Amino acid sequence: MSYCTQDDLEQRYGTQLLIDLTDRGELATGTIDTDTVDRAISEADALIDGYVKGRYTLPFAVTPDLISKISREIAIYTLWVFEPNEKITRDYSQAIKTLLEIAKGNVILDADGVTPSETGAGGVRVNDRDRPFTADNLKGFI
Repeated sequence: MSYCTQDDLEQRYGTQLLIDLTDRGELATGTIDTDTVDRAISEADALIDGYVKGRYTLPFAVTPDLISKISREIAIYTLWVFEPNEKITRDYSQAIKTLLEIAKGNVILDADGVTPSETGAGGVRVNDRDRPFTADNLKGFI
């Protein structure tokens, strides 16, 4: 299941922008190349999974809104062949920063987390050794 869809991208960025970014054939068809859009979404989702897989159970049972937003921003950035405009670049940079914060645990998603594995080495281990100086062998010095 993808974190965003072509319809999400069309609603957010407009159909004409997607046509401009994906209609790359020698003869323009004036339509959106759905394979190109699907590939960009797939790449965005793989990048997101790489950042969140250590903290959350994948696939998400319900995709958090923040993940959908990040997926849209990365996918539209990926579709640009040449330098994207400043807004798209700024949104992409912010999306990557947010993913870093999610990976660090500073941003918490409303999703099922990964249960840390137990090694059996938890807890405190105390080694008690014989004391070289006791009240009995220090008698007369104190």
